[in-house]
Amino acid sequence: MSPTSPTTSPASPAFPGHGSVTFLGAGPGDPGLLTLRAVEALAGADVLIAEPEVLEVVRCHARAGVSTPELTVVDEASTTAGVPVLRDATNLVMEAARGGKRVVRAVTGDPGLDGNAGQEMLACATAGIPFEVVPGVATAVGVPAYAGVPLRDAQGTDVRFVDARAADDRCWTEVGASDGTVVVSTTLDSVAAAAGELVAAGRKPDTPLTVTIGGTTTRQRTWTATLGTIAQVFKQGKVLPSPEGHRPVIAVVGERSAPAQRDQLAWFESKPLFGWRVLVPRTKEQAASLSDQLRSYGAVPHEVPTIAVEPPRTPQQMERAVKGLVTGRYEWIAFTSVNAVKAVREKFEEYGLDARAFAGIKVAAVGEQTAAALVDFGVKPDLVPSGEQSAAGLLEDWPPYDPVFDPIDRVFLPRADIATETLVAGLIELGWEVDDVTAYRTVRASPPPADTREAIKGGGFDAVLFTSSSTVRNLVGIAGKPHNVTVIACIGPATAKTAEEHGLRVDVLSPEPSVHKLAEALADFGLRRRAAALEAGDPVTRPSERRPGARRRRTT
Repeated sequence: MSPTSPTTSPASPAFPGHGSVTFLGAGPGDPGLLTLRAVEALAGADVLIAEPEVLEVVRCHARAGVSTPELTVVDEASTTAGVPVLRDATNLVMEAARGGKRVVRAVTGDPGLDGNAGQEMLACATAGIPFEVVPGVATAVGVPAYAGVPLRDAQGTDVRFVDARAADDRCWTEVGASDGTVVVSTTLDSVAAAAGELVAAGRKPDTPLTVTIGGTTTRQRTWTATLGTIAQVFKQGKVLPSPEGHRPVIAVVGERSAPAQRDQLAWFESKPLFGWRVLVPRTKEQAASLSDQLRSYGAVPHEVPTIAVEPPRTPQQMERAVKGLVTGRYEWIAFTSVNAVKAVREKFEEYGLDARAFAGIKVAAVGEQTAAALVDFGVKPDLVPSGEQSAAGLLEDWPPYDPVFDPIDRVFLPRADIATETLVAGLIELGWEVDDVTAYRTVRASPPPADTREAIKGGGFDAVLFTSSSTVRNLVGIAGKPHNVTVIACIGPATAKTAEEHGLRVDVLSPEPSVHKLAEALADFGLRRRAAALEAGDPVTRPSERRPGARRRRTT
């Protein structure tokens, strides 16, 4: 039996008959740092009140229809000042809880260390409103970990946390007199001032210092300097002045915090595709596992559908085939795509059928996602290619028709209107009769939003993954040709040839016709590119950060 949380599950309110509040730490920014208890609490929330910085991190775990009153108020005055007004969170929380609602109040980092959640908790306690606290990864702890800066070494050392915005002279004097590690929460344009305070209080100017902005997200960037040189480092690197000067940063100060070893310990920023915006010309449903894989390499995937799926123009053929499936016309049904599964499932639901109608029928599927869609439908495939996940791979494993063991010789093949004849021809050659049925039509998708089209043509994307020749043609047709700084990655020679015919330089070719091998090949490309920059003593940049006048030579 799995261990259970001592706090209540979202299925039953913590305080029957009353509203309640859960103060929840959403971590520094990486959605993966939410705790299991945080996800449980979010699933049971009636009202979600979240700081703007973490709203998107937590909202995806809340149920559909959850109320999300905004804390940020943009009015004429705040627009002029450039600083939006924050509503009184305490009143929002208490009003919802008094109305009998289960409220989740999500804050950046940890409720006890970041922000002023303690005041809101005290207000709830005073008003007799029940509450609980779900700790989160504190910003001052999580950001150095992602920057590759341990706060303690094997000998141990004091660690002090300082909020520069609230620190007084006494605070600076105390941390200045200490030789421990100091973690300073401040803003980008106030780092040099905080360094000056520490030097004035007694810390040596040559004390190592790291400064991290956008910590734990793919926008993370870290600078290494000393207390005495940080201002010059920012000036030489043209970091300041900047419109981003108000953004929060975490600075770690101390001889024993190992900033000198950051080159070896910077595990996050050294990921092969760190910060790369990668265009994936597939729908969110199709690209889910591929996008997850790209994120594991540090990339920021951006899905753009290039095709739309529509019902067949004449549905009668599909209707006859589904009825034949029920009446025992077929020995096999073969699914070559998620869309084929979806089309058959919709017909089943139209007729009031479910997965039980597949009883006695063998089911084949091409690809992990197609098989997963069938399992979700309640059907476990009998045959999935053991090798290449394609029609050819399926034929390699498909048994020939045997009149002794196969009472029926017919296969139902629901597929797209533009599918190739490879599978049909191969099954016929194996002795099977095939009902090749158009289950859905593929048409070119609508153009993506204007900002996405501009990013594609203007070099805003670092790479694009082409998984078929049609994705090349359709993307160029609906959005234009990718800029020449964009790395072009293709799943196979045929797709690469189509890309080259459209004037694109192919940088990466997958060693196998697999979307996951394609992503792996792109990551290898990024790794080699990073290593070459470091070996040459150049800064590691993303392709979109360069705007060469001429096209680069193809990289093999």
